[in-house]
Amino acid sequence: MPSKPNPFDEIERMFDRMSDQFEALDPTEVAGAVTGSAGGIAVDVVDEGDRFVLTADVPGYDSDDIDVTLPDPTTVRISAERTDATESEHSDPDDGVFIRRERRRTATSRAVSLPEPVDEDGTAASYQHGVLTVELPKEQPDAGDSRTIPIE
Repeated sequence: MPSKPNPFDEIERMFDRMSDQFEALDPTEVAGAVTGSAGGIAVDVVDEGDRFVLTADVPGYDSDDIDVTLPDPTTVRISAERTDATESEHSDPDDGVFIRRERRRTATSRAVSLPEPVDEDGTAASYQHGVLTVELPKEQPDAGDSRTIPIE
């Protein structure tokens, strides 16, 4: 008599497939979602010849909530964090009393690798309508560092 299939075998295969899918994700994307974000910061990087222009969607933040840093000449790091008003700021009885409070702190970050080093001194950033634009001029080699190679 044939044995009955084990119903838990299918569940175990499903968990194995899910585990494989999570392992295949880019770790920088997963780490980009710290709190309150469904994913990391969406970023476009355009090479305009003499500079890179990075455009990032960071809706819901003020420009003061966003930090752009260059940990090294080929990496740009964007971090955004905002803290909603604290309960003490809403303690006026005329404003109402919290029955349930779930919105507190929202933070996200993203590190982006660039194919060439950039000049830190020439960078500029602007933020408008939830879109961050960072202009990163490429590092130019010093003319004094070049040398002529004699031909024999």
